Amino acid sequence: MSTDDTRTRILNAAGPVFAEKGFSDATVRDICQAANVNVASVNYHFGDKEQLYIATVTQARALRVQQVQFPSWSAETPPDEKLRDYLRTMITRMLGTNQAPWQLTLMMREVLHPTAACKALVKDHFRPDFDLLVGILREILPEETPAYKLHLIGFSILGQCLHYRVAGEVVAIMIDEQERHDHYSVPQLAEHIAEFSLAALGCIASYTNRSSSESGRTIPAPIHSRASTNASRGVSR
Repeated sequence: MSTDDTRTRILNAAGPVFAEKGFSDATVRDICQAANVNVASVNYHFGDKEQLYIATVTQARALRVQQVQFPSWSAETPPDEKLRDYLRTMITRMLGTNQAPWQLTLMMREVLHPTAACKALVKDHFRPDFDLLVGILREILPEETPAYKLHLIGFSILGQCLHYRVAGEVVAIMIDEQERHDHYSVPQLAEHIAEFSLAALGCIASYTNRSSSESGRTIPAPIHSRASTNASRGVSR
């Protein structure tokens, strides 16, 4: 077995083990047994258990991004369409696909109970995704909107997405199965959060007054031309 093969086998085995047991309870012996390699292999390839964990979390995020990528936008793509695409991508990543569910479980463990891996995860993956959202919001909101306000709005939007992952079991208890089947698909949740957020920012008509036929339409006028309207709603304050 080559050195690269051994390292890959350890990484592939470590992911499900860490996802199931967490960093503290997972042991190097558990991982090496799953990978069918010598216990000393972890120290040789990664240094220690913590460095293996960091590499495993990084790999999980990278694989998830490869599976669910953001679309490519042209210069003419309206910002509300970008927001909808962004939300569909993020919710798909958060709620998962049928591919390797351990990846999402491991990342959620890291978000809820951060370790040394969290800093690298934020720097290399979460921050670029957040900056992309902030860039979309800059196109939507008046030019004078301060950075801190863009950040707060961005976290509010992402918080809506994260709710369905973190509190998914609670939602399943509160809402009957038929309603969830009819109204809680990834595209429906993305559209709801987009419509709700755009309405809150004063970019579209009141959310509750819009018919389903209006959902998904492009913002009818350039956003920056509505600076005074948005300011009067408190957006830029």
